[in-house]
Amino acid sequence: MPTLLSEKIKRLRKEKGLTLEQLGELTGSSKSYIWALENQNPPRPSAEKIQKIAEVLGVTGEFLLDQDQETPERGDMDLAFFRKYQKMPEDTKRKLQQLIDVWGEEDKK
Repeated sequence: MPTLLSEKIKRLRKEKGLTLEQLGELTGSSKSYIWALENQNPPRPSAEKIQKIAEVLGVTGEFLLDQDQETPERGDMDLAFFRKYQKMPEDTKRKLQQLIDVWGEEDKK
């Protein structure tokens, strides 16, 4: 019987249109490791693996491990984006800020 963690990983992976192999590659894991996380009871991932999987899936590790929360809230996704943003090169951050400024101006019209 899959756990809530297993169900979350599988559901979010499918929502992103990722195969087991693709999620494995993006997180430095094997296809069989991702399969085991989604299907074995109980999965025993390391904190590092959870963080990598969460980053690729656009949520936080905290959300994946939370046994009470079945779907991510906007704040979970915002926090995941901010963590990814913090790791970006300064040039990329400037470009994103410029895009946000442009979109903000369009919303004022």
